Amino acid sequence: MKRPMRARSVIRQAVPSLALAVLLAVPAAAQAGAVYLNGENIDEVRNIKFDKCSVKIDDHGNVMIEAPGYRVKRLDGSSGAPPPAPAAQHPPQQQPQPQAQPVPMMVPVGVPYAYPQPQIAPPAPVQAPKITKHYWMVTHQNAPGMTEFDIDVYVNAKWLMTLRNGSQQDVVEVTRFLIPGQNSVTFEAKKVTSGSRKSFSPEHQFIVVVGEGDAGGDNVMINNPLVTFKRTAADGDSVSKDYSFVTR
Repeated sequence: MKRPMRARSVIRQAVPSLALAVLLAVPAAAQAGAVYLNGENIDEVRNIKFDKCSVKIDDHGNVMIEAPGYRVKRLDGSSGAPPPAPAAQHPPQQQPQPQAQPVPMMVPVGVPYAYPQPQIAPPAPVQAPKITKHYWMVTHQNAPGMTEFDIDVYVNAKWLMTLRNGSQQDVVEVTRFLIPGQNSVTFEAKKVTSGSRKSFSPEHQFIVVVGEGDAGGDNVMINNPLVTFKRTAADGDSVSKDYSFVTR
């Protein structure tokens, strides 16, 4: 009967040893994890006792304390679990600017609508060039009729007049037949001999001059001769010659 009693004494001694091992193991596990009270981290809490609570250590070494009647309240400035990362800030989207709407206009029925036209200044008038000088055609025969030539005159390819063989002198202002700038004049001298020639002398001359000049009374003074055409009694053939000059 004494052997069973010794066996019960050993069990009593073994139980306290096992409890001590569990208590020693709890702090070691707590150092590896964190401490939570009712799901709130309380790693910074010191020197406190919880009554009527249950303690659980999860797989990560966290100590989970369930204590009814206790609530964690943090004061300003206290550190707890790291706060969640702030949400990414996105710049506000710009709202599209409202477009200006056309202003409606009242138009009577049956009347065509005329859109307003922009006001555009008219271009400055272009001053056409003008001839500032006077131009004359003057003829001279020292022996009228002896050269036996009639001369047709063309200005800028248009027939102007015929200078006759028997005329001693013709004075014609030709300014109105000219244009600003380049001009042309053509003389066609035609031999008008009937029968035998009246003269073969080069001294009998039919001269035509075109140039700038001024009129004073009954006289015309050619200040700037531009074209000179001449035939004499010694010339026996008809001839045509072109000349050009520039007006001012």
